[in-house]
Amino acid sequence: MRTAGIDIGSRTVKLAIVEEGEIITSSIADTTHDPLEQCERLMAQTSFDRILATGYGRHFFETHFDVPTVTEIKAFARGAKEIFPGCRTILDIGGQDTKAIALDEKGRVFKFEMNDRCAAGTGMFLEVIAKTLGYELGEFGREALKGEGTIQINSMCTVFAQSEVTSLLAKRQKRENIAYGIHVAILNRTLSLLKRVSTTPDIVFAGGVARNPCLKYLLDEALVRKIKVPKDPQMVGAYGAAMIAGDSIEIDRSIY
Repeated sequence: MRTAGIDIGSRTVKLAIVEEGEIITSSIADTTHDPLEQCERLMAQTSFDRILATGYGRHFFETHFDVPTVTEIKAFARGAKEIFPGCRTILDIGGQDTKAIALDEKGRVFKFEMNDRCAAGTGMFLEVIAKTLGYELGEFGREALKGEGTIQINSMCTVFAQSEVTSLLAKRQKRENIAYGIHVAILNRTLSLLKRVSTTPDIVFAGGVARNPCLKYLLDEALVRKIKVPKDPQMVGAYGAAMIAGDSIEIDRSIY
């Protein structure tokens, strides 16, 4: 049986098709102004027997397509545990929110916190600051690794941080040093969230920001251990939803 998981995030829509526990195909698209249209486009490109939705847009999907949903917390917990069986902590930094999730030995969620009221440290924040510094988002983390820790960023509000970066550029500070300082500020905010939830290994770093090599390096150094990053960190939630979809013949909506 082929099962599908669709993760409708604030910035992107991710679709994973799973058969016998493995992702056989996956796709991603920008959420845009019409996420349901994007969902329809992705689903039209493949086939599956059942689907389960997760992400911030899951309720719109449920109403439109009459399918069950699962919370992002449960979807990410399942996906991360399937990829890394020793997973006990998940850090998910997406387009506009950050989540820390603690799992017990059996992979059940027993504590989590979500920072979804402020975009500080998320993908959107990084996009804005990278553009201000004249970097492409894909090169931002790599260039930050060339910097030195000589600059402290005082504000993590996107608008104020952008203003602070502009001021530093006007003072002829090196771009890579500013970039490094931004990443250290994100690190400190992220560690604060993690420490309130869990730092028990294995720690799995998921979401689009997990592709950022500077933040990965700083987290490894701060936690004094190598955190684990999936091959495709953006697909963890969709994969988890697809795995949950295959758990039973009839999904009881009330438990999700």
